[in-house]
Amino acid sequence: MTISPNGSAAKQAAAGTSVLASGGLLLLKLIAAVVTGSLGLFGEVAHGLIDLGATIVTWFAVRVGDKPADEDHHFGHSKVESVAALAETVLLLVTGLAVAAAAAYRLWNGTHEVSFSWLAVGLIVLTIGVDFNRSRMLEKTAQATGSDALAADALHFRADMWSSGAVLIGLICVALGAPWADSVVALLVAGFIAVSGYRLGVRTFATLVDQAPEGVAEQIRTIADEHAGVLAVTRVRARPSGAGIFIELAVQISRLMPLTSVAAMKADLQTAVRKAIPNADVTVSTESIEIDTETVFDKVMVLARHEALAVHHVLVQKVGERLSVSFDLEVDGSMPLIEAHETASRLEQEIRKSLGSDVEVESHIEPLPPEIIHDRDAPGEMLASFKDQLLTFARQEPLIQDVHNVRLRQAPNGLFIHYHCRVRPETRVADAHLAIDRLEDKLKASNPELLRVVAHAEPLKV
Repeated sequence: MTISPNGSAAKQAAAGTSVLASGGLLLLKLIAAVVTGSLGLFGEVAHGLIDLGATIVTWFAVRVGDKPADEDHHFGHSKVESVAALAETVLLLVTGLAVAAAAAYRLWNGTHEVSFSWLAVGLIVLTIGVDFNRSRMLEKTAQATGSDALAADALHFRADMWSSGAVLIGLICVALGAPWADSVVALLVAGFIAVSGYRLGVRTFATLVDQAPEGVAEQIRTIADEHAGVLAVTRVRARPSGAGIFIELAVQISRLMPLTSVAAMKADLQTAVRKAIPNADVTVSTESIEIDTETVFDKVMVLARHEALAVHHVLVQKVGERLSVSFDLEVDGSMPLIEAHETASRLEQEIRKSLGSDVEVESHIEPLPPEIIHDRDAPGEMLASFKDQLLTFARQEPLIQDVHNVRLRQAPNGLFIHYHCRVRPETRVADAHLAIDRLEDKLKASNPELLRVVAHAEPLKV
């Protein structure tokens, strides 16, 4: 999971600007605090000093956090931002305690040496404006990039804005003859600092301990449950990491699903989750399971596929109360018969385990055809002779019409004929197949050298 170059540049620019803004605000608050002697303002200075250090840490954290994964950091460096945010949390809480302690001391001893100054009021109003502008900019950038560190900075500036407002109210109260209000405001400032630290700490702690974002697991489970091909969701795990979320999703699917369909389904699921949860790094794993609707034929084909064996002509018979299963098993023609028989026996045993020990299972072993047969087109007169025979026999089969695209190939061990024909579209496949088989039998009976007839049936255009 990586941040785009544009997103990374935006984060770093926002963090750099925050450093400058924090430094400028700190200077303004220090001038106002010296002019008025306000404890609330000195608390703001202390808070601003912490903020300056925090924004500098944020700037470095953003630069490091955007580095891609490497051999030592397989999940990237994004948690550096969370560590920086944790450091800011500690500093916020220490600052809040210090300001609260000083305010409590002044209230207890009745010492309130505060003077009103319009310069201080102007400086505070200016800092409120800067805080408002920076908090909006940082929050917008944090939302766009998912940066914890920038979100923490936005929270700081927003808290500064409200606490500066509280200090401004305190100064007004001083001007109205209530110097003790400054200490009360200082306690409010400490409260703002504590609340900010608490919120930031909760969020940072949740990231560092890999706490799943609220509602994300349920959202992912709903997406997966509604996805075609998913039978059940067995595991959802999510953890935040900087700008994104690492998600692990495990689902159950039918073991009859083709491998290409499984790959497509996983890709579609990842896309659906990313659409709902931007910046998600999604891993989908599948578990193939047996389903209730599987037929005997399905079970045999699945077991053969698991053994990487080529099986065809599966025949399932019900003899009284007993089930009988037979099939053709293709193996390498050069394989010794004893090895081929052991291979067939293993598959037969797996079928009995699946269907029941009393099931009758028989296999017919035959050689696999060569991977590539080197042949050539037969001479024209030979092709013409076979084509005439094919058309003659086809006329004897009412279902078969429009024989075309006839080809005859010569191989070292015999002949192969290929042709296309058309059958009425409502014809059952079984009936069409029987007609084509009868035509093939007639051709082979008249031409013993014919090894195979390949017929391609197409629906007749009516």
